[in-house]
Amino acid sequence: MDRAASKTNSRKGLFGALALLVVIAVSISGWFAFTSTKQVPPATFTLLSGEKVSTGDLKGKVYLINFWATNCETCMQEMPDMVKTYDQFKKDGLGFVAVAMNFDTPSYVRNYAKSRDLPFMVAIDDGSAAKHFGNVQLTPTTFLVDREGHILKRYVGEPSFPELHQLIQQALLKAA
Repeated sequence: MDRAASKTNSRKGLFGALALLVVIAVSISGWFAFTSTKQVPPATFTLLSGEKVSTGDLKGKVYLINFWATNCETCMQEMPDMVKTYDQFKKDGLGFVAVAMNFDTPSYVRNYAKSRDLPFMVAIDDGSAAKHFGNVQLTPTTFLVDREGHILKRYVGEPSFPELHQLIQQALLKAA
């Protein structure tokens, strides 16, 4: 009986130690995931004008990249707040690229941008930009990028604008 109890206690100790190791490993990987910043991928955007702008061209600026679509209700709902955000911070150097998804009809994108007088760069993706940014499929998806090209925050869905504004302010205050 003592041997059976000893064997059971030994197994419990082994499972407890393994569980502790798993918790430690998950904690460490979570810490790195939330404390390290990811570099913005090299991507090129084709603007409605036909001009091309790359993430390399934007280095040295704080900027937003917003993947959206004209058939996305949340995108349409958030766009006026995106315009207000850009208008609020553009004087401080904020850049902005609104990237319409490759499944969006180009004439709809042009019409929307023109009728709403969107004040920032508007691009139509051929699918490559979304792929470079982690295979973006859900819209809206927004990335805040700092002057060094680090992704500070990724929002899937409408962002918390007070939080976004605070992050933009902090990034703009950091010296180039």
